[in-house]
Amino acid sequence: MGEKSTPFIHIRNLRYTYNQTAGNDEAPPWALNNVSLDIEKGEYVAVIGANGSGKSTLLRHLNGLLVPSEGDVWVNSWNTRDAQRVRDIRSTVGMVFQSPDAQIVATVVEEDVAFGPENLGVPRDELHERVKRALEQVGLEELRKRPTHYLSAGQKQLLAIASALSMRPACLVLDEAAASLDPLSRSRLLQTLWSLNQSGITVITATHRMDEAALAKRIVVLSDGKIVLQGHPKHVFSQTDIIHRIKLDVPEPMKIAQHIASRVSGFRADTLTVDELVNAVLTFRRIRVEGC
Repeated sequence: MGEKSTPFIHIRNLRYTYNQTAGNDEAPPWALNNVSLDIEKGEYVAVIGANGSGKSTLLRHLNGLLVPSEGDVWVNSWNTRDAQRVRDIRSTVGMVFQSPDAQIVATVVEEDVAFGPENLGVPRDELHERVKRALEQVGLEELRKRPTHYLSAGQKQLLAIASALSMRPACLVLDEAAASLDPLSRSRLLQTLWSLNQSGITVITATHRMDEAALAKRIVVLSDGKIVLQGHPKHVFSQTDIIHRIKLDVPEPMKIAQHIASRVSGFRADTLTVDELVNAVLTFRRIRVEGC
């Protein structure tokens, strides 16, 4: 058998403190404490945890915005400590934050999308194609000439994603990117992320909304800077004792399903989405009718 390939993102014994000047006799407060995690190309991973659990700190290590106090982070086999690889890492891992206004640098949509690759010296023809493709991927191609200050909050967030996509990243990292959006804009953003992931882009998102986390293929749960749970959403959210102990909750459809299952024998309690809950109700009803 051949050697096992190195994961796309490879984190080992990562510790990070914002208090770098703590005295030798004083243990620093660890924002991340001995975190080890592997993420493969093409995964869709959600990172969840209560406020202060370390979600944002972890994500900022994935493209070199932060460098470990201890331990190591590798991206595409590049160590984030290697200053000569910072540009490669940040071109490979695109970051999108909660406030798109902090990322928009141009006054017109297409100019903002072109800003990154243009500064890298991408030839004009390729630059035009990158902008066109990125705007198509997020559904903003008809707004390419619009002033950025005329965009809605949801459109600005999609623009931030398009600007990251124009750098041709293999991975998108989103830190609470949907937190301030209205339901319609949030739905459109999540559909865009799903589509991008289906096209082969690795998606890693931190969220405080459990219904958003349930859409991922894997969930990583942080508490006090440590990973306390990880796995498929159904596995993670079935660990209700742990989830509640760290001040999180299960998605609303699962909460409803668990309530029904506690009163009706045979009803599925592991439904994560509204569609799954509806299907569970219809299936249960059909079984009951056929069993009469």
